[in-house]
Amino acid sequence: MAEASVPVDVLNPGQVFACLGLVEAANVLLGEAQGTFDWSRTGDVRFRVRARGETSPVVRVLEFLDKATAVAVAPAEISSGRSSNRASWIASWGPAPRVIDRSLGYPFPDPTSPATLVCVLSDATHEIRMDHWGDATGRDNVKLWAGAGGYPGAALARDALALVAGRAVAAAADPFALAMPQSSSFRLDWRRDYIPIDAGFSLNEHSNIKAVGFPLVELLGAVGLTHARPSRPERRNKLQYVYGVVGRAADSDRFWLPPSILRVALGAVALPLPTRRFRMLLDWPGQEGQARSITTVTEETVA
Repeated sequence: MAEASVPVDVLNPGQVFACLGLVEAANVLLGEAQGTFDWSRTGDVRFRVRARGETSPVVRVLEFLDKATAVAVAPAEISSGRSSNRASWIASWGPAPRVIDRSLGYPFPDPTSPATLVCVLSDATHEIRMDHWGDATGRDNVKLWAGAGGYPGAALARDALALVAGRAVAAAADPFALAMPQSSSFRLDWRRDYIPIDAGFSLNEHSNIKAVGFPLVELLGAVGLTHARPSRPERRNKLQYVYGVVGRAADSDRFWLPPSILRVALGAVALPLPTRRFRMLLDWPGQEGQARSITTVTEETVA
């Protein structure tokens, strides 16, 4: 088993989601992946991950992102074998969706627009799926970007991959710090977003200014949300979530956790393990009911 670690700001939800994404991706690419949040050293919180083989799991995941492409996947309609979402796909969004037979499985009903189609990241050998934004179960889908009929998740992933291509592996020591001008994102990293009325201006009115984003956080965060979500305590309140991390409060090289436990902890479920719990508040950067931006994160005391 090869081990690696990355620094993480647990008060940044996107980075926490991205840590889960590292484990999920390492599990696909290498197998037997495990992880743990380690806050045993004051001022140096890290996420530790290990997986089968001798290659650093962080480096292996970043090698994948260096070369991966993003494509949307749509289920074929039973009557025609075609997809209306493929027919309405706009060329500027990237490659047209791949249409698959519904019998092969699809995680939710056929979306009413291409925006929330499943996205698959592929390097021609392995595939990693992103699909949290289309979740139609009782879980919150944590879709913070706007527009049911707007820019698709697969296009956002494609844009982020273009930013990190050839740069990801070089950022292995601190991947969540890789910063690039980024015009749009999944809104998982609060360092890029802002509320215009609070800031006193809108970037939309200044074409010469571009927000700096963190594409590796966005990509890995979206992967991490595939199997786990923060919890929304009040179902009617879309501007408040809680999430948790589980790991090492004291230095111990024996404390490793499978992805299933890390997923449960993200939902702020009480566990008989060292845990930390956080509350994140959001606001509307534009029209209410559309995009949401993370504004404040506070740590709660766990009894």
